[in-house]
Amino acid sequence: MQAKQDRYKTPARWLHWSVALLVLAMLPVGFLMVQQGLSRPFQNALFLFHKNTGVIVALLVFTRLLYRWRNPPPALPLSLPQWQRRVSNWTHGLLYGLIVLMPVSGYVRVRAGGFPIEMLDAMGIGTLLPKSEALANAAKSLHYAGAWALAVLVALHVGAALQHALIKRDGIFQRMWPARD
Repeated sequence: MQAKQDRYKTPARWLHWSVALLVLAMLPVGFLMVQQGLSRPFQNALFLFHKNTGVIVALLVFTRLLYRWRNPPPALPLSLPQWQRRVSNWTHGLLYGLIVLMPVSGYVRVRAGGFPIEMLDAMGIGTLLPKSEALANAAKSLHYAGAWALAVLVALHVGAALQHALIKRDGIFQRMWPARD
């Protein structure tokens, strides 16, 4: 049984799994929505989902970063080899960087492209950017590359988590697993 002080606190776990589930939904939708041959209504529905879920992810990530700043994560167990600690720190740092980059680059791509973000528009939050095809295209390229990098890091992260949960059974996975406190 994992000691309670070695586990992430409930808000950290809730924020982790909320962002994780949304990102896992958004990645395939993002790759699918830009494919040729889709019906326009279906493609529009995918774009609506992706853009507006991106707003929710951005809010959750901002909340998560504030929470983590005030509530540092528990230390990794001393039993974890140093190279795994380094890989874990780098992977988490890159994941945080990408989950910040993706909503920002998505916002820039959409707004500089002159498109709406319906959730923000409904809240009366207008665009903060002028329409610029060059800026929209640069953000689009960054968003696309970031999506591939995020997909690779998520796969690495999930693989490592499953290895700790199913093979090593060393308590690392349980630190973040949503359990009753």
